[in-house]
Amino acid sequence: MEEALCPKIGMEFQSEDEAYNFYNKYGLVVGFSVRKDYLNKDKDGVVTSRRYTCCKEDFKPRYEGDVKPKRTRAETKIRCEAKMGIILNRETMKYQVRDLVIEYNHTLHISECAHMMRSQRKVSISQGTQAEIANDTGISLKQSHELMGKEAGGLGNIGYTRDDLKRYLRTKRERGLKYGEAGAMLRYFEEQKLENPSCFHAEQLDCEEQITNIFWADASMLLDYTYFGDVVTFDTTYKTNKEYRPLGVFVGFNQFRQLVIFGATLLYDETIESFKWVFGTFVEAVCGRHPKTIFTDQDAAMSAAISAVMPSTYHGLCTFHIRVNFMKHLGNYYKDGSNLPYRFAKCMYKIEDENEFIMAWDAMLKEHKLETNEWLCGIYACRKKLAKCFMKGAWTAGMRSTQLSESLNASIKNYLKLDHDLNEYDESTTMVILDQKHTTMHVEYSVSHYDGGRERRVILNPITKDITCSCNLFEQEGILCSHALKVYDMVGTKFIPDQYVTKRWTKKEGPEAASIARVENYHQIRLSLFPIDIGY
Repeated sequence: MEEALCPKIGMEFQSEDEAYNFYNKYGLVVGFSVRKDYLNKDKDGVVTSRRYTCCKEDFKPRYEGDVKPKRTRAETKIRCEAKMGIILNRETMKYQVRDLVIEYNHTLHISECAHMMRSQRKVSISQGTQAEIANDTGISLKQSHELMGKEAGGLGNIGYTRDDLKRYLRTKRERGLKYGEAGAMLRYFEEQKLENPSCFHAEQLDCEEQITNIFWADASMLLDYTYFGDVVTFDTTYKTNKEYRPLGVFVGFNQFRQLVIFGATLLYDETIESFKWVFGTFVEAVCGRHPKTIFTDQDAAMSAAISAVMPSTYHGLCTFHIRVNFMKHLGNYYKDGSNLPYRFAKCMYKIEDENEFIMAWDAMLKEHKLETNEWLCGIYACRKKLAKCFMKGAWTAGMRSTQLSESLNASIKNYLKLDHDLNEYDESTTMVILDQKHTTMHVEYSVSHYDGGRERRVILNPITKDITCSCNLFEQEGILCSHALKVYDMVGTKFIPDQYVTKRWTKKEGPEAASIARVENYHQIRLSLFPIDIGY
């Protein structure tokens, strides 16, 4: 290698960009990819120091949660110490090399493929223009990339990957967002805050002071949360906008099972760090009041962030997404009358004893020879977040899914009629008392459905009228079960004691002045969230 290409202590550069280009060219010759590491700035925004490292400089953090990541990749971080650090000399206003390590600890790229290392790949101006034209005319990213590859005699000759092209288009749109739509959004947020200081919004900036993640909640959303924020769902499967940014929404339901929105976010990406910022900002917006329970889909990054930010909150997994994933991985078992879908659903929804669940699960795997099925092993690992028998102690208000708009409105019919009093609940009339045992302070009843089914153990204090049932419906949802109502009816109690009329479900609960409208579908949710058009 030419000596002029080797970095040395004391070398000077006119700018940090010149220093980076020099070190990157050195990396190309040697065979390793260069990454920009930390930088420091003074109060005027001038970069005073910066370090450039090998892309294999650090260890990749491992996620140790109970939800397996969607994809596992080979190790790429092995703590290579090769680096070059520069510091601004205030006298000459040039950057000098003060920290330098030449040694590396990994196999280097050969010269024939070194141009495809991450720091060497670049979308040229002409290639970017061609990609923009193709995108505007409706040609997919894949088709555009393949076309450029054919024109260059192969994809390896164009000097970048499809992901690079995607990042190029996204960065271009983000610049437009920063100076156009983002400005309009921030202006709107500030206007709303002037009208009502309770409105909340926050933006996260990257090291180059560009907007990454955005969160907002207006005054009515925050007020709704004070009444109905005990159970929250968070979902990012809503349609992304033209900036490729996922929309995340915190939602719940009020005392009438109508959907209410507690906050919304536009995410830069779906990484652990982004989710940590979003959940942390949400907790800040609601004055530190953590929800008792939060439901999400089976996302490893989201699970890790919830554990870090809201450790006292019970994290449940959306049963709707579990069913969808079952169809994706084991849908062929619906053919030929297989009982696997039924047995899987029974484990999730019917079995109420943990030991019974384990035995039923093992028998299901053995019968269908699925002991080594990777997806089912992952589901079993997070069974405490989705199986009914493991959720008895969790307050869910009857929620098991993030699909609030219609699925919960349908499921509520199994428990409550808005025009009926609780003590007129019809299902209690189908219950029969099989046996009763008297103790010093309590009476224990065995209650079951008239045509059979699981027996429930109901314990009543005849003096205080305190009552509990082994089905744990009241502890989970705040609504007395039909078994307890049957016992009350038998002993002549025609009015439910006050301690079992949960305030959350009363008609007087909630902000009287708040306008809480039923949202029937996702399109109405989407329109209600945005005060301006940002490309959805």
